[in-house]
Amino acid sequence: MKLKLMLWWLGVMLKRARSRKAAFRESLEKFQRFDWGVATEDLSIARHYRMTPQAVHSDTGLPVDLMLELRFRDADSATRFLSKPSQRAFREGLFDGRLRLVGDSRDLERLQSLLKYL
Repeated sequence: MKLKLMLWWLGVMLKRARSRKAAFRESLEKFQRFDWGVATEDLSIARHYRMTPQAVHSDTGLPVDLMLELRFRDADSATRFLSKPSQRAFREGLFDGRLRLVGDSRDLERLQSLLKYL
């Protein structure tokens, strides 16, 4: 339940950043569209985000057309990781198997560049 709430709140924060922070909107304009999602490996908890310069939409589930997916081993790993995200945490999560990336690693860099505005 804690992870579901965190992912929902992340959507609220992304929407707020888009409406209040010009630098966030400028970054989105460079990408034009950025669709990504977060889920546990068993897909029991999943949420995706569709971001454009005009709007940010968030919904449950993981559609197949996402550019990037962050898959966590379990809800506890995801909660620990998402509460204090950093490049080091991403790297360590990938190496020890708590995090699996589905998509291009360049999209992960794009995501990190957007999340710094939150």
